[in-house]
Amino acid sequence: MTAPRRFVVDEELTIVTAADHRERLLAFLGDGNGVRVDLSGVADLDTAGLQVLMMTRNEGVRLNLPVEFTEPSPVVTEALALTRLEL
Repeated sequence: MTAPRRFVVDEELTIVTAADHRERLLAFLGDGNGVRVDLSGVADLDTAGLQVLMMTRNEGVRLNLPVEFTEPSPVVTEALALTRLEL
């Protein structure tokens, strides 16, 4: 296994983009190397986006692959605080 691949979210992570992000993140995990998700560019996040992040974390656990969330934007930090979720 090589180092986790970097996945950059540089737009909204909402119901509008959730399905695309979900498929792309699952493909990253499917290569067997894990994923490092850079959240610094997230300007808008809703519950669909939070579900994508939680699904990614859970899928990494299921596959025994590293999933790392880095550089959460203020929007991500606020959403996690409000929902009391931890990534």
